[in-house]
Amino acid sequence: MAISQQILESKILPQIPVARLARPEGIAGPVADLASDEAAFVAGANFSINGGQQMY
Repeated sequence: MAISQQILESKILPQIPVARLARPEGIAGPVADLASDEAAFVAGANFSINGGQQMY
């Protein structure tokens, strides 16, 4: 089920500070970094990869 362009532009995108949906590389990059040996010391962290939609 697709979201209509009208709903996307009027309801969803205005709630996202970067004003666009995620791109696959925007998710894959941080995931790859966290899965790497360089992030071996990261524990118990919560990373919000959401374009700033929910900032705590």
